[in-house]
Amino acid sequence: MARRPLVVGNWKMNCTRATAQQLLADLLAGLPADAKAQVGVCPAYVFIPELGAMLAGQSIALGAQNVADQDQGAFTGEISASMLKEFGCAYAIVGHSERRLVYGETNALVAARYAKAIEHGITPIFCVGETLEEREQDKTFAVIDEQLQAVLDLCGVASLSKAVIAYEPVWAIGTGRTATTEQAQEVHAYIRGQIAKLDADVAEGLQILYGGSVKADNAEALFGMPDVDGGLVGGASLDAKSFLAICLAA
Repeated sequence: MARRPLVVGNWKMNCTRATAQQLLADLLAGLPADAKAQVGVCPAYVFIPELGAMLAGQSIALGAQNVADQDQGAFTGEISASMLKEFGCAYAIVGHSERRLVYGETNALVAARYAKAIEHGITPIFCVGETLEEREQDKTFAVIDEQLQAVLDLCGVASLSKAVIAYEPVWAIGTGRTATTEQAQEVHAYIRGQIAKLDADVAEGLQILYGGSVKADNAEALFGMPDVDGGLVGGASLDAKSFLAICLAA
């Protein structure tokens, strides 16, 4: 089974209304119709309606940076999956390292967010990964096992046929350290292997993205690894030229 590469830009809390529109316009103009990779962008919530309108009928998919674990009600500050779906979101990032580390989201909460995305026909981009301390203590695989297990316990392995996993080596993001292509491949292969123990077909079809500071100059080498199926791109996704180069490297 050939897995199509996927490259998703996580714009985080960046852009103004005008710069978000210009960035997307530049991406639409620069992405070839025959691009091998699937491409998506995840802007801040407030830009989703306008950018969704720009993307109607286009090849770039729209995503959100998070999704609520509840359907509706008194949950101030949360955005439900049905709201995102109404504005054309195909993807929602869940469990990003910044949500886990800065805002204290637990494995259980991340799994509940994942479940709501699946329930409403949105593809969750489920982020897993270890911190520097955890890597230095040789806990990489144990941490990833715990993060995966929370989703497996709640939704089952079959749900991963409707999801994407993104591996974020938190220790290599903004720390000055760099994960090698071999280190990325090792963890991607481990994740696929753990899923394969439960369902080989799901594992074979699962897109596993790399989220460790993907840039134009390292994308081709990373994407050349057998179990790296694309990237979840942060800072480089805010520059159209850089992001397009990453997309074309997949």
